[in-house]
Amino acid sequence: MQTILEAAAELADQEGVHGLTLASISKKLNVRPPSLYNHIEGLGGIRTELAVWGLTSLYEEMAISIQGAQKDEAVCNMARAYIDFAKKRPGLYAATLLKPAGEDKRIEEAGGQIVNLALSVLKPYDLDSVSAIHAVRGLRSIMHGFAALMQNRAFGLPYDIEDSLEMAICAFLAGLDTCRKHRRQDI
Repeated sequence: MQTILEAAAELADQEGVHGLTLASISKKLNVRPPSLYNHIEGLGGIRTELAVWGLTSLYEEMAISIQGAQKDEAVCNMARAYIDFAKKRPGLYAATLLKPAGEDKRIEEAGGQIVNLALSVLKPYDLDSVSAIHAVRGLRSIMHGFAALMQNRAFGLPYDIEDSLEMAICAFLAGLDTCRKHRRQDI
């Protein structure tokens, strides 16, 4: 199974996850397409496995990036790790965004690990539980936006993209402080 997944991930990185077919995987592995069914549940099964693998790998890279870092540095490191993962593994990253047919608890659990990691990194900002979820969504939107724009080579101006990311994260973090102060005034 791991050999099939590695071949599928490599093809997804090269051609995009939506271009992945059983025929392309079997060709890469030099086997007949029906032989794949001995190990997988069709293309949907491969996409599900790629989603789980991608989410787990993304989580691991993000978790490593924040070790020893605190507050703003941890958030910036986590954002860089997210975007670096999407850059290095574009097909595997795209698989993390798929919603495969049927429910698979492993996808929910792997995604939950990422959310919990982001919540732990944002904990020093003293947000209530609802605001913390909104903040995670906002941070994910920034990270995914940067990843998608970079994948599509949409940053055409000759300015450092890392500087742009750092500025966006700093503005986001300053916004968290502002939101928290306003929420306290409303109470």
